[in-house]
Amino acid sequence: RVFTRSRGSSMLAPRVMLTVAATVAAALPRATAFAPSPALAGMQRARVGLRGRMGLAPHSWGRVAPGPRAQGVRMVATEPEAKTEEVQPSPDFKFNMEDITGVCKRRGFIFQSSEIYQGFAGFYDYGPLGVEMKNNIKKIWWRDMVHRRDDMVGLDSSIIASPSIWKSSGHIDGFSDPMVDCKVSKLRYRADQLFYGKVELADGEVLGYVSLLESGTMQEEADKAATKMKKKLAKQGDLKPVILAEVADCPEDELALVPSPATGEPGSLTPPRAFNLMFQTQVGAMSDASSTAYLRPETAQGIFVNFKNVQQTSRTKIPFGIAQIGKAFRNEITPRNFIFRSREFEQMEIEYFIAPEDDVWPVEHKKWLDKCLSWLVDIGIKPELIDVDVHAPDKLAHYARACTDVAFKFPFGRSELLGVAARGNFDLSAHAEGSGKKIEYNCEETKRKYVPHVIEPSIGVDRLFLALLCSAYDEDIVGGEKRSVLRFHPSIAPVKVAVFPLVKNKEEIVDKAQDIYKRLQMRYNVIYDTSGAIGRRYRRMDEAGTPFCVTVDYDSLEDDTVTIRERDSTKQRRIKVDELFSYLSMQIDGY
Repeated sequence: RVFTRSRGSSMLAPRVMLTVAATVAAALPRATAFAPSPALAGMQRARVGLRGRMGLAPHSWGRVAPGPRAQGVRMVATEPEAKTEEVQPSPDFKFNMEDITGVCKRRGFIFQSSEIYQGFAGFYDYGPLGVEMKNNIKKIWWRDMVHRRDDMVGLDSSIIASPSIWKSSGHIDGFSDPMVDCKVSKLRYRADQLFYGKVELADGEVLGYVSLLESGTMQEEADKAATKMKKKLAKQGDLKPVILAEVADCPEDELALVPSPATGEPGSLTPPRAFNLMFQTQVGAMSDASSTAYLRPETAQGIFVNFKNVQQTSRTKIPFGIAQIGKAFRNEITPRNFIFRSREFEQMEIEYFIAPEDDVWPVEHKKWLDKCLSWLVDIGIKPELIDVDVHAPDKLAHYARACTDVAFKFPFGRSELLGVAARGNFDLSAHAEGSGKKIEYNCEETKRKYVPHVIEPSIGVDRLFLALLCSAYDEDIVGGEKRSVLRFHPSIAPVKVAVFPLVKNKEEIVDKAQDIYKRLQMRYNVIYDTSGAIGRRYRRMDEAGTPFCVTVDYDSLEDDTVTIRERDSTKQRRIKVDELFSYLSMQIDGY
């Protein structure tokens, strides 16, 4: 609530100009409210109980209800620069996945699918802010990877296609993960994400085994479990380091000694077996083997089978690429880590076709890796949170010449975010053989025909969404109070601008704010907010990641200026309304 001197108070001199600034909200827990913010950078303020909870107002104070301005009381949205309060890092700032999922639910980014029915594992719904941000990611990727390149075209292939595609590509026979079950708890695990290790004393005595799920801290967890086992068995002597390995590679006789992570008891894990990840469905009126089809597990195959259609109709010449954004589905054994590994997800993939010579693919592979790395940083991924993993030759797929992953340091550990693979000509050759139709490129310059090779940059929209959240999530201190903020790049932010009338009961101010809001709506996703004090409105926008707030006040009626406030620095400046739109365009769009 905003308070100022009552209009009838004799305590106000006729010529005193009093600024009404943000009031102080109670310092409620971060999960349910925003930290109070007395700070409005570049503004004069009349501080009213700036610490703690606000008490009852004395009778000489009342709610602002501005009428005629003859009393000399003016409300504006800025104050002198000398009053600007410094934004400082929070000294104890750390965050985990609970913080990320909390802000996603609280601010309407992501919800658990089927939540009112206790949820549905591996599936998520994107809320009002989430769908805007997700669309921004796809829009910017398409702009930068397709529209701003002369060697790229697009495609949108169907989710369900002929099962023969998946037979030729090897997905029906080989698209599987190793799986183990716990016979006691009935829980199921991916064997390549379940690790085990021998607990052994320095003298060679084996005390037992430990098992744990893959995580960024699993080595520390294994060492702690080994120490606990030694203490429980009352053994003396030093322990050898616990060497962890995948259960997928565990010999069968040793597997009987490995405990289940669910029960802690050895002998309850089944031997690893293949589990096909594709979702089956039925097409047509009959439900038999002839009607079986699959939801696509990746978007790439739709590009390969359309290679000739796209190349001939768009008259492209090698090297060129085909881009696609679309849904994919994988029946993950253990979906986990929020939207990082889910059963329904969206991919942004490029198949970039090149000449087959051995000296071509290394150059193109590096170009695309460099392009992807710079693009990630440009849209707001922190450089210190990403690095590169080059796949060893013995870890490559049988058809691949090279593969490099860009890994991101998530709160749950370091994991793959993006991949750039040199796939050779395996896919086009496989579909040519399976369909009985030639899939070749006719090079007019060299007068020869050949099957092109492929460089494949691929990234999941949902994983990138999560990485951007983790890069943007921050807490700092503003005016002595903690603030929760999402520092999205303006192009990624779900809401670009919030427009505030300083008061909602002054028709001229409201009309001017509405006019600015309507004009901004023609270009951006913007919000109009009249609820609460200015400081509280700023805090709502900070946690939603909105980069700019525009406030219309009494001075706006006189000089046609507004206050524009920047999210990260909280700095404010007065700007002419006519200059506002070009300023925002430069800050958000870069032109």
